[in-house]
Amino acid sequence: MNKDSSDLFGALFEAAPAKPVMSRTVPVLVPMPAPRAYSYAVPEGMALEPGSVVQVPLGPRQVIGVVWDGDDDGGVDPKKLRPISHVFDCPPLGKHMRDFIDWVAGYTLSPPGLVARMALRAPAAFDPEPMIEGLRFVGGQPERLTPARAKVMEIAADGLSWTRIGLAHAAGVSTSVVDGLISQGIFETIFLPPPPVVALPDPDYIGSRLEGPQKDAADEILVDVRKGEFAVSLIDGVTGSGKTEVYFEAIAETLRRGKQVLILLPEIALTASFLERFQDRFGAKPAEWHSDLPPRMREKVWRQAVTGEVRVVAGARSALFLPFEDLGLIIVDEEHDPAYKQEDRVYYNARDMAVVRGRIGDFPVVLVSATPSVESQVNGQSGRYTTIHLPTRYGDAALPDLHLIDMRRHAPERGGFLSPVLIRAIGKTVAKGEQALLFLNRRGYAPLTLCRVCGHRFQCPQCSSWLVEHRFRGQIQCHQCGYAERTPEACPECGTLDHLVACGPGVERIAEEVERHFPEARTIMLSSDIMGGVKRLRLELDAIAKGEADIVIGTQLVAKGHNFPLMTLVGIVDADLGLANGDPRAAERTFQLLSQVTGRAGRTGLKSHGLLQTYQPQHPVMQAIVSGDAGAFYEREILERERAILPPFGRLASIIVSADSRQDAETHARGLRNAAPQVSGISVLGPAEAPIALVRGRHRFRLLVHGRRNSDMQGFLRAMLAQSPKERGSVQVQLDIDPQSFL
Repeated sequence: MNKDSSDLFGALFEAAPAKPVMSRTVPVLVPMPAPRAYSYAVPEGMALEPGSVVQVPLGPRQVIGVVWDGDDDGGVDPKKLRPISHVFDCPPLGKHMRDFIDWVAGYTLSPPGLVARMALRAPAAFDPEPMIEGLRFVGGQPERLTPARAKVMEIAADGLSWTRIGLAHAAGVSTSVVDGLISQGIFETIFLPPPPVVALPDPDYIGSRLEGPQKDAADEILVDVRKGEFAVSLIDGVTGSGKTEVYFEAIAETLRRGKQVLILLPEIALTASFLERFQDRFGAKPAEWHSDLPPRMREKVWRQAVTGEVRVVAGARSALFLPFEDLGLIIVDEEHDPAYKQEDRVYYNARDMAVVRGRIGDFPVVLVSATPSVESQVNGQSGRYTTIHLPTRYGDAALPDLHLIDMRRHAPERGGFLSPVLIRAIGKTVAKGEQALLFLNRRGYAPLTLCRVCGHRFQCPQCSSWLVEHRFRGQIQCHQCGYAERTPEACPECGTLDHLVACGPGVERIAEEVERHFPEARTIMLSSDIMGGVKRLRLELDAIAKGEADIVIGTQLVAKGHNFPLMTLVGIVDADLGLANGDPRAAERTFQLLSQVTGRAGRTGLKSHGLLQTYQPQHPVMQAIVSGDAGAFYEREILERERAILPPFGRLASIIVSADSRQDAETHARGLRNAAPQVSGISVLGPAEAPIALVRGRHRFRLLVHGRRNSDMQGFLRAMLAQSPKERGSVQVQLDIDPQSFL
């Protein structure tokens, strides 16, 4: 090697970057279904602490992770581990949040990484938002002072900072006027922090206007808020009793104490009216968090919740996993609503997990409902929760008069589904300039289409469910997997034309019948699959509130907290619908849903009525609703649950085994059953085909684990899964602790 080449080799060797020195190892939880955190090496000089959000290599990819608590396989040489790639410049997840993630993972038997993933849903928010270019007035005179320039300079003379567009808008001039002043040195460029997603709420924007029972209820809740310790309150008040205004006082006190607030709502995308009520009370809207939020806004809300800039978030169940800086209160509105149950990847009930988060963080939780769940009622009776009753409507507005229509005596006309009694009531209501609501919890035009000639029924090719006709779209559709095809004109089995018949009603069919009886009435149909999505739904709801509709036909989304001032008649088209299945909560859910729907009437004091069409007028649920004796219904339901050792007096866990072939699913399900340990107080039912045995081409078998209240359900299931056959091929096992659905 000559001297030149030797010098070149030496220069290259000296220029090569030094390999980073690894000082220690830490456990990092990555968002994947791994049973524990992985160990990574920490490069020397990298500052980390438990909760730090980091980027780490995982196989060929770079993924987001969180530095976790606990040991990190201490005997491993850091040099043999892959290093952490990057530490994000955001506050770490606090100890309470990490404990909450661990608790949820342990209770639901879910991989902790998948639970942590729900807290890291906005990757672009982990680094600070970029600064915004702004302007500040520095003085001087432009070469030519026009009235427009003078106006801009007058507004900016107070020394405050402005954005270019904001200053032009405030002065009522074009941005070119501002640009001209910038070019002449009248303004200097500065950088401003990004604006908050919402203004700060003012707890004293409007003082309390509560009186009587509402004020007493608010005072009772404020005792727990001022203590700042864990406690659960249940506000049990009839529809329209002022429950929202009561918990607004708890929010105001929490804000005065410098804490953050989370409000959980079952249908945040449909509750624009709630956001407006909040703004009327606090002078600003809360930040929103739900699946329809644009990604950029989600990132801002996540970042500003973790830094404390956002003080109040109103969101769907996923908002429970936002890593707040200093959370001091959780409100769970409509706590009974099944929408709080997530049935995908990590199966959890947000209502129950909200109570857990309050206990871990040592702050109060408030549950709110006109028809509380049986579980919450029992917790109130046992003293675990403080129950606050609001038995009357706010402002002395009367509850609607409720009556049953016995469909055996007052049958609809041939081809119809509305009783003559209900039709007459609708006519009288519309004639007075008031509104009528017809409720049927079934989307589409008809739940089943068949051929009159050969009896062929249209079934989903991927699921064991009938195809539902959606006449407005010209489609028949599966409500399990979304499969759809154009509504055929001929039977595919026998080829006969014009002999397909729709069986049973959906809301579209009821709307058709209403228009036949009341062609001059302004009719609106509301359903979750309405064309135009959430934006159109909000417009429709706003139109109803303003009185721009006479008759409203809707599914269960009309039951969720809406306030329609002119609504004086509610008609339940099929009150028996929710009772026609084997769900142990069928009676409870039917009572809750029908009570909520009929509660839409008469909220502003107008005389109102509710009519329920039923073929079972003597059923305890029907009698409880029309009598208004909710206490007797709950007493009976609680007694039946206790006798059967069903929740909350017992524990349930559901196991769904699915596979591409029926044999594989059944074989694995039987293997699971055989692996169940023999434990006193816990039994396994099944396996049996699930009620919906085929979904998206996958065959499903179901096991139900039943135990007493003090049973170690998680320990039993861990032992069962450890001894069971491993999942192979297309086999998948889904585990649901405290199931809400039995399909």
